[in-house]
Amino acid sequence: MSNWKWDVFYDAFPYIIKGLWITAGLTIASFVFALVFGFVWTFLRRVPFKPFQWIVVWVMEFIRSTPPLVQLFFIYYAFPQIPVIGMTLSPFVSGMIGLGVHFSTYISEVYRSGIEGVDQGQSEASTALNFSTYKKWTKIILPQAIPPTIPMLGNYLIIMFKEVPLASTIGVIGILQLANNYGAKTWDYVEPLTIVAMLFLLLSYPSAILIKKLENKMNRNFDKNKMLKETN
Repeated sequence: MSNWKWDVFYDAFPYIIKGLWITAGLTIASFVFALVFGFVWTFLRRVPFKPFQWIVVWVMEFIRSTPPLVQLFFIYYAFPQIPVIGMTLSPFVSGMIGLGVHFSTYISEVYRSGIEGVDQGQSEASTALNFSTYKKWTKIILPQAIPPTIPMLGNYLIIMFKEVPLASTIGVIGILQLANNYGAKTWDYVEPLTIVAMLFLLLSYPSAILIKKLENKMNRNFDKNKMLKETN
């Protein structure tokens, strides 16, 4: 620690902390995008046409198998050069779409597991009662399918938060980019990058503990409900 400079640490901290709002904002925006688009994948896979389902699954696997960094570069740099698209997006919007689409493929699997966990009799009963498709999903299936998936969704939120610094490669001025900028100006990198690591730890670790407690609570409620059903 002989190279550690407390004066650099105190000087860099207020400079880097300004980017926390961008990092947090991009995380939330990307996660909301992923939550919504995850439903799109889920319902596209349920289209009763096998060739279409195969295409959807292939596209999802392609997105999952491709590094998110490559996807960010493609959206930000290649989109403007594609005649059909020809659209120039800001770094923030490119990051939101890139990370959102990438994580939506994983979140779709979470939704699918939740939906498959709902008793098939519930769907059959709603059909027998002549419920519309919209009412069946919004009143019967989704209210039972989503709550058990909340802990898994929370885990993906934490993972996404730690992936957001990738967006600095396309110009998003988050805490990592500000730390790099500070290091480039002063040639002191240890202190600003340590600040970035501390900020990620301070935000992600308590969130992980909270999600773990939520998961344990959900499991206890599930076991309790299961016991009650078996008793009845």
